[in-house]
Amino acid sequence: MPKAFGRLLRETRGSVIVEAAFALPIVFLFGFGIMEIGRGMWIQNSLQFAVEAAARCAAIDSINCGSTGGIQAVAVAAAAGTDVTTSNFAYESLSCGKQVTATYNFSGNIPGLAAFSPVLTASSCFPT
Repeated sequence: MPKAFGRLLRETRGSVIVEAAFALPIVFLFGFGIMEIGRGMWIQNSLQFAVEAAARCAAIDSINCGSTGGIQAVAVAAAAGTDVTTSNFAYESLSCGKQVTATYNFSGNIPGLAAFSPVLTASSCFPT
């Protein structure tokens, strides 16, 4: 029995599989994490662009953006490619001008870990 155990300790075949079994889950976790962070940043950028476009439309185009529904429709169109809806956008007329804000519940999902759900917000006020 001791001879077989000593021979087993000196054996190196299969060590690559063992190392890969330890390393690959970490590599996949980092890869999916980077992709989810990138997706979150893309949605944040889309929200900011949408509120800027909607606030500008509210300030200068009373025909297409004369109502809250019209302003929200412009914001949703500007955020094309995301799953935002008109309920994600709010409009107010403030002292700074026409303000549009957006709130979006981002649901990031990395396999094997609990989902993380930060709230993404964007705001823009265009002077009248």
